[in-house]
Amino acid sequence: MTATTIVYITLALAVALGFAFFQYLYKSPRRSNDYIFFALRSTSIFLILLLLINPKVRSVSYELIKPKLVLLVDNSESMAMAEDVAELEKDLDLLKGDPEIQQRFDISNFRFGEDLQSGDSLNFSEGFSNPQRAMEQAEDIFQSASGALLLFSDGNQTLGRDYRYFRQRDGMKLFPVVLGDTATYSDLSIERLNVNRYAFLNNRFPLEIFLNYKGARNVETRLQLFSGNSVVFSKNLDFSEDHTSEIVRAELQAGSVGVKTFRVQVEPLQNEKNVENNQRNFGIEVIDERTNVLILTNMVHPDLGAFKKLIESNQQRKAEIRNISENIQIEDYQLVIIFQPNYSFKDVYQRLAKAGKPYFLVTGSKTDWNFINSLQLGLNKKATGQQQEVFPVFNSQFSTFQLDDIGFGGYPPLSMKFGTLNYDSNFEVILQQSIQGVQTGEPLLAISKTRPKFGFLIGENFWRWRAESYLQNANFEVFDEFFGRLIQNLASQEQKQRLEIDYENFYYGNRQIRIMAQYFDENYEFDPSGILEIRLKNKDSVNAVTSSLLLKNNHYEFNAGELAAGTYDFSITEKTSGLSKSGSFQVIDFNPEKQFTSSNLTGMQELASTNHSELYFKDQLSQLKEELLNSSEFTPVQKSHEKAVPLIDWYYLLFVLIAVFAAEWFYRKYLGLI
Repeated sequence: MTATTIVYITLALAVALGFAFFQYLYKSPRRSNDYIFFALRSTSIFLILLLLINPKVRSVSYELIKPKLVLLVDNSESMAMAEDVAELEKDLDLLKGDPEIQQRFDISNFRFGEDLQSGDSLNFSEGFSNPQRAMEQAEDIFQSASGALLLFSDGNQTLGRDYRYFRQRDGMKLFPVVLGDTATYSDLSIERLNVNRYAFLNNRFPLEIFLNYKGARNVETRLQLFSGNSVVFSKNLDFSEDHTSEIVRAELQAGSVGVKTFRVQVEPLQNEKNVENNQRNFGIEVIDERTNVLILTNMVHPDLGAFKKLIESNQQRKAEIRNISENIQIEDYQLVIIFQPNYSFKDVYQRLAKAGKPYFLVTGSKTDWNFINSLQLGLNKKATGQQQEVFPVFNSQFSTFQLDDIGFGGYPPLSMKFGTLNYDSNFEVILQQSIQGVQTGEPLLAISKTRPKFGFLIGENFWRWRAESYLQNANFEVFDEFFGRLIQNLASQEQKQRLEIDYENFYYGNRQIRIMAQYFDENYEFDPSGILEIRLKNKDSVNAVTSSLLLKNNHYEFNAGELAAGTYDFSITEKTSGLSKSGSFQVIDFNPEKQFTSSNLTGMQELASTNHSELYFKDQLSQLKEELLNSSEFTPVQKSHEKAVPLIDWYYLLFVLIAVFAAEWFYRKYLGLI
């Protein structure tokens, strides 16, 4: 309260006392009643003046902020070989239930597999383990808090970025606790398989098998590759303490169309502890289709090579780059890519229209937009000679076929002519334009809804996108698969049907299996009111699962979750129209969590070293408790909160004032003065 306010209150008290004095006690006989009236009147006047002055009354409250103690426990299947659930939960309960720990810390419990989950109930059932993501998510939850992060894990990671390079943020101290058996056993394992997802009929497809050996003695084993019960490839192998890895390469024949499953198996060592990692199953889809793509141009540009590379990344496709001046038989190609056309392409467009061939238009700095506008394709642009850069933004509402965002937010811009692009509703937009951080709503990459199919890309320097994808993923596979789906859709000659389904021909175990469908009305417009039902059956079982498909954006989806290995048949029926479609897929057995023989002690030690911490074992929880209690980093902090409240907000003061007035009135009434 300021000195000025104190002066005002003092004056108010003097005024109240003076007024009541002159009214009841000055130059009048002083009776006992007058003193009572004097007291009541001076009090009421003082309260009124006090409310008019409205001084602020400050109050201070105190709060004790405890540091956070965040427990992250690995709940993946590999932990089942490392720890007993009941025993681990008992040890954790002892730590969390310790009175000193509870007094010092605010405790939070989480478990993790592929993602972070709240709670401390363990069952070691998660199919994947991603410690890096779990620690990042925990820090995001408690981003403004300080404390300790305790990671309980066997250190075996099957998903995500390498956790060994995780760095704790300021204020949150990481304590890794390694669980399970850290001893090293002799073990043979198949670490990785490199194989294409597709193969062309009657071609040979390559296979790379990466094998590892842990042990000190010389061993001999045999690698075999099975197709069904037949051995299609075998090789004798030798390992020793100095020779611990081997890469075996083989070429297999794609002899028939369809999904083919194989099993790679290496003979186990004598008394080998873990034989789950001695075999791997994989599948490949053999396709009897070849797509010839013509890239038509009248210039030299690096984008041409990028298109050719991504098209031919799939062995079932072949691309040719030809000049517009050459004599070309368009009928020999399933798709034509028109690269930066001008009026010299007029004859080509006429031939494309006559033959009903699908094509893909790519524009850039040399494109003649007056020529494109004259074709009346459903898009036009009043372009200037000025160039501008445009960034891609993935359209999550696109649902014509299955596409996922492959990281377009980090891609470099394309170069295009300045001007507004106008287009009609005949196009499904895949990528939209963003200029200087502002989404314009104009398409960058789109395909037509009608036939013959037609797609366009507005901009050049497409090769930079492919290079950026390589920097992000260390390969071209993600990028080539995304645009390969686009090429496949444009080149497809199948007529559009009212019920279309999208699924993979085979899936690996421990992954979510999703089947998507689209239902169209008689005008081939997406109908969100459809009632779609799926019937799913394992060929080796008599039981079938029936479920409804859920509407998501512009498609219907069924999530089958994780299915056991085997072959599955399914049919999807739209109940109102009776339209139905069927398909089949295979689930190939593979569980990455069963590939480990012991805990990853080295990885957990590196994580502790990276964060300048100490690695603990399960039998050292008492030492960990002492570290938590004795460290000056984890001291509770007392915070004070000062609050200034205007006196007029004290509503009970108003009741006091009313009570004073009421007391004076009733007293006057009692004396008969009213």
